[in-house]
Amino acid sequence: MKVGIILNPIAGGGRLKRDWADAAVAVERHLGSFEMRETLAEGDAERLAIEFAVEGYDLVIAAGGDGTTSEVADGLLQAAREGHDHTALGLLPCGTGTDFARGLGLLGDVDGLVQRIAGAEVRHVDVGRISYIGDRGALASRHFINIASLGLSGQVDRAVNADRRKGRMAAKTLFLWRTVTEFLRYRFQDVVITIDDGEPIEARVALVAVANGRFFGGGMMIAPDASLDDGQFEIVILRAASKIGLLRDIRLLYDGRHRNHPAITIQRGRSVLVEPAGDADRNSALVDIDGEAPGRIPAEFEIMPRALKLRC
Repeated sequence: MKVGIILNPIAGGGRLKRDWADAAVAVERHLGSFEMRETLAEGDAERLAIEFAVEGYDLVIAAGGDGTTSEVADGLLQAAREGHDHTALGLLPCGTGTDFARGLGLLGDVDGLVQRIAGAEVRHVDVGRISYIGDRGALASRHFINIASLGLSGQVDRAVNADRRKGRMAAKTLFLWRTVTEFLRYRFQDVVITIDDGEPIEARVALVAVANGRFFGGGMMIAPDASLDDGQFEIVILRAASKIGLLRDIRLLYDGRHRNHPAITIQRGRSVLVEPAGDADRNSALVDIDGEAPGRIPAEFEIMPRALKLRC
């Protein structure tokens, strides 16, 4: 088996990079020889994944956080559209956000994770595709494997990614702190949500999450019933309500006890369109795509059933 590894050297404060000599021994023990390439800037993981797929690699392992994993998956999916569809994705999670890996139960040390990859069967999982307005005002699109959302989550992403403590503070603590501080200054957004061919839903929202996986925000189980292979999104709408009450109830998100919360609506669907209502400038909510915030609504989400090969 031809194995490639894409390592984000700054993920998790550089922990995996510092321990790479030991990690490499584990990879060789369970998977044999491999080629390792490091990212240097945003977008590198996507580009490297495309290169590995075109070069005929059977397995590409994303070594980093959710952002790295999402970029690698996006690259593999782009390569698959050009006929290079034989490459599977594996994960060595290490980063500020490892929510996709958390949903897969990927816990433990590197040796155990690599051993799990070596013994796993390839499975086909759903991915999402989002079209949105990029920060420079142009239409943009990309794939996501875990959760894409809008509203408070986009604002929190930007705050977390700019925080100097990123990589030095526990991810759950950092995300919780930034969620609280950003929520206190957050202005609820008026949006129109259309799911599949249903009637448009007008709502003032704090958050809309379009979920393929279950976790985001450093361990919040925002979509407790989401599945990676059912061909549908779980769509979670958090409507405007008392900020004090919502902050008090944030604990419910960590173990999925928010299903019956009066401010929350959960639906399922294959496509979602979210547009600003009224004043577009005031209600152009920021989007979050697997932990990154590259733009804003209007945004359209569509499911791509069983489009990605996953080995973990």
